[in-house]
Amino acid sequence: MVSFAQNEPVRREAGPDTVSYSITVSAPADEIYALVADPHRHHEIDGSETVQSRAMGPHELTEGARFTVHMRKYRLPYHLPLRVTRARRPAPGSPGVIEWRQPTGHRWRWEFECLEDNDAATPRTLVTESFDTAQQFPPARAVLKLARVFAANAESIRESLRRVQRRFA
Repeated sequence: MVSFAQNEPVRREAGPDTVSYSITVSAPADEIYALVADPHRHHEIDGSETVQSRAMGPHELTEGARFTVHMRKYRLPYHLPLRVTRARRPAPGSPGVIEWRQPTGHRWRWEFECLEDNDAATPRTLVTESFDTAQQFPPARAVLKLARVFAANAESIRESLRRVQRRFA
């Protein structure tokens, strides 16, 4: 557990195949979870600026759910069909998590840990976003590393976390 305020994203050690950052957000974990668990709102927090406002699927992701987000990169539109691999709402003493798998096997994961601070008037949550290729098809992971996707995703994750923090400021 982190017991200090993080105004900027902090890198988390998560292994050679994962990029992961955390930030402290002044809001209840369940409110932040609700934002991230709604794919129709992903464009509001996307730090890569590739996620578009159009999505198909449920407004609250649950384990096993399928959804599609519309994207645009280098001015080229495309869409990604995704499947939720983990979904657990945060509860007192139990962190929340939402994770989805992309077609090539890598995963995006968000974690929400309630921070207990008796001096804080506002509930605070440690929010962690991770880009995890550990279970990805190895040739696809090698291509992503050669294309320097890890560095680009690190910056996008930091910006996504800043956007979440600002939304609840």
